[in-house]
Amino acid sequence: MEMSLSPPPSPSRIGRLSGLFWRKPALGLFLLLLGPLMWFGIVYLGSLFTLLWQGFYTFDDFTMSITPDLTLANLKALFNPANYDIILRTLAMAVGVTIASAILAFPMAWYMARYAHGKMKAFFYIAVMLPMWASYIVKAYAWTLLLAKDGVAQWFLSHMGLEGVLNLILALPGIGGNTLSTSGLGRFLVFVYIWLPFMILPVQAALERLPLSLLQASSDLGARPGQTFRYVVLPLAIPGIAAGSIFTFSLTLGDFIVPQLVGPPGYFIGNMVYSQQGAIGNMPMAAAFTLVPIVLIALYLAFVKRLGAFDAL
Repeated sequence: MEMSLSPPPSPSRIGRLSGLFWRKPALGLFLLLLGPLMWFGIVYLGSLFTLLWQGFYTFDDFTMSITPDLTLANLKALFNPANYDIILRTLAMAVGVTIASAILAFPMAWYMARYAHGKMKAFFYIAVMLPMWASYIVKAYAWTLLLAKDGVAQWFLSHMGLEGVLNLILALPGIGGNTLSTSGLGRFLVFVYIWLPFMILPVQAALERLPLSLLQASSDLGARPGQTFRYVVLPLAIPGIAAGSIFTFSLTLGDFIVPQLVGPPGYFIGNMVYSQQGAIGNMPMAAAFTLVPIVLIALYLAFVKRLGAFDAL
């Protein structure tokens, strides 16, 4: 009896497509990233470049109209004394908040990485992230009440006998105000409070990866605790500090809500962008001010990249 051999079944479309992706994995990766890349490139970068391009448009102060006549007057206006002072004020606040956040974050991050275990570590994680779950505006308004005259902060300092010290601080130029809520110091405290969790978590992650054997070897070689911290712990923690500083620096640089609610009258870059675009309708000048934090953050990212910040993110 003769047996007839039937031809093998032809592969289905799904099988051929699977074989194509198996032979060319780069094609599958490209198609997987095509949607997010198009969204990022067209929607985000496209709108950003369109905004920055408007920084070269002309704004007529008399008719309050915008014409597409290209000019560098808006960029030159950034170096006027008033605008230049705003840029320096914002930059100084961003640097100060970053330094203070790093100093405050390190002890807590060290304890979380080296001494907290189990439920205690979970408690610290929740305690650090809990303020991030609350509304940003609610936190800012709450701090205006805490720092107001006869508020909780002033009551606490008066009972600690530090009200005279507070008055001396508020009398300093650049910090002054009748109360903490109308002073540069109060604005600084609010910034540090809001952005501190963004510094704690990267530093804690960097210290978590610190080998315990290095600390033991440093002790065995006769190094004092201060020397161990300076030559072993701090160099290995710098990438985490640099990673956290990206958040504290950039978020402070572009914020406009806290400067509007807390502190003395005085514009920051974010306030200038908001007022120029919203109140005056001068979109070209608002776009020119938008360029400032972009340039500053780009320079800062180039700096922290050398410190290994991107490896700690």
